[in-house]
Amino acid sequence: MATEKEKKIAEYTEDSIQSLDWKQHIRLRPGMYIGKLGDGSSPDDGIYVLIKEVIDNCIDEYTMGYGKAVDLTIENKVVTVRDYGRGIPLGKVVDVVSKINTGAKYDSKAFQKSVGLNGVGTKAVNALSTAFKVTAVRDGKEKTAEFERGELVKEHKESKTDAPNGTLVSFLPDDTVFKNFKYVNEFIESQLWNYAFLNAGLKLNFNGKTFVSKNGLLDLLQRKTNEDEIRYPIIHLTGEDIEVAISHTNEYGEDLYSFVNGQHTTQGGTHQQAFREAYVKTIRDFFKKDYDASDIRTGIVAAISVRVVEPVFESQTKTKLGSVNVDVDGPSMRQFVGDFLSRELDNYLHKHPAVAEALKKRIEQSERERKELAGIKKLANERAKKANLHNRKLRDCRFHLNEEPPTKGKDEFLAKQGETTIFITEGDSASGSITKARNVETQAVFSLRGKPLNCFGLTKKVVYENEEFNLLQHALNIEEGLEGLRYNNVVIATDADVDGMHIRLLLMTFFLQFFPDLVKHEKVYVLETPLFRVRNKQETIYCYNEVEKQQAMKKLGGKPEVTRFKGLGEISPDEFSQFIGPDMRKQLMRLEQGDHIQQLLEYYMGKNTPDRQDFIIQNLRIEMDKVEETV
Repeated sequence: MATEKEKKIAEYTEDSIQSLDWKQHIRLRPGMYIGKLGDGSSPDDGIYVLIKEVIDNCIDEYTMGYGKAVDLTIENKVVTVRDYGRGIPLGKVVDVVSKINTGAKYDSKAFQKSVGLNGVGTKAVNALSTAFKVTAVRDGKEKTAEFERGELVKEHKESKTDAPNGTLVSFLPDDTVFKNFKYVNEFIESQLWNYAFLNAGLKLNFNGKTFVSKNGLLDLLQRKTNEDEIRYPIIHLTGEDIEVAISHTNEYGEDLYSFVNGQHTTQGGTHQQAFREAYVKTIRDFFKKDYDASDIRTGIVAAISVRVVEPVFESQTKTKLGSVNVDVDGPSMRQFVGDFLSRELDNYLHKHPAVAEALKKRIEQSERERKELAGIKKLANERAKKANLHNRKLRDCRFHLNEEPPTKGKDEFLAKQGETTIFITEGDSASGSITKARNVETQAVFSLRGKPLNCFGLTKKVVYENEEFNLLQHALNIEEGLEGLRYNNVVIATDADVDGMHIRLLLMTFFLQFFPDLVKHEKVYVLETPLFRVRNKQETIYCYNEVEKQQAMKKLGGKPEVTRFKGLGEISPDEFSQFIGPDMRKQLMRLEQGDHIQQLLEYYMGKNTPDRQDFIIQNLRIEMDKVEETV
């Protein structure tokens, strides 16, 4: 029989029903509106989504033909965005940023091909900020309103001004929601470059730097590649509501960048899939040969941008486009993209026979490599299936990135998908600690056996011949490319000693050599775990380097107890849960503009050259100087 306590819990009465106003709901379920929270160490953390939501409004103004510049500044964590569009109508300044489902974008005549159609964007920023201020300027008059966590604290009267028309928004993210957050300028600059590429001619100014593009997606691909690694000059095609840029490199995989109404759809969607299908069909038709689709797309680097009326995204963060027609009564996305490529790409290849010949050679190279791998690949896949039945290398999580969301609870499901993480560890003790400490809903663990092979200079044949690599690519589900990836974050978690660093480099080499699109699309991280624990009876401080240790010892005074963690396995599961939870410290594995993957690998993983020895010695001296300064 149920106890009185259990009966009370099971009661379902009027008191069980709660009504939350808009700001309470956003603050209670922020992940539904901005994805994961994070501390700013990842480019898709919530603090960057807040910036994007405000800038999206500025971009919509520019798209409609108003304003040619956007100014962004960040100082002491306060973000200020100023556009020079029409400005919010003064009588609606408060409503637009504080009443849900309020905005001009419901009027399709005013904003025909906008991103923010649900009237939530700036409301979410407002609700999740300790201070939020908006000023609208229209025709010599201005109106300002100030808020705290979504609550209106001061509404200024209209006043005269000489300032140009437009809207100014400033906000300070709430540090009780975004704990210990910091902005990384490189992530913001990458975001601004995307805006520039998608809005040729628009100037975006950020803390003294200007971001502007004249050639749209052509400039994007030039930034993402190097001239000496592409097989033929970038094909750049433009049409009404569509723009495409295409080339090929010698790398494995597909490197695709897709956008809808200026929104970077990092998880793709119907437009990206339509491009993949239409590109294959167009190439087959042009060469009059039934090439395998994977041979046509291997090594491709491409970008596609479309503009549609009333886009349907699969989540509030707008990272994946759902089923949609280009216009209200227009063609499907598949037909629209297919017609464009079959016409424009076919024409281009006929006019540029040298490009067509280079493309054909790249496809035939992929075909030869695929046929050479066929037998090995089949045996490797059979081994992987058999191994998955009997081994415990992968402790999986319940959510996966590429699963279809349910009809009910869709937003929460997608938010959890965005948090999905796989930790790649070495050794039973380390994987055991993480496994016990992890969140089984969203965090998986893959355990390596010993040091991986140095695969620099090897062909993809080794991925199937080497059991560790073969099982790892199956765990990630990346054999056919990035679209099948099962986790949003791939985190390398090794000991912070020499052996751990070596394993880390070997795994980085594996991804760069065979799956570079994971790195280019910012999916690979390195976990930071503390090297030291400094504590007395009152306080415990975890330190990630020698400098932090010295600072902690000074702070605690006396003779605090200092523990040096030699490996991940020495950290108890209870402690470990702090380091892989919401406040996880991790470094993104990033490629800077101009980085050439093969040159990087040659330098760090090739023969031991004097240049590399000098690099190591010089950086060791820098780190020792830091410690001496602290002491």
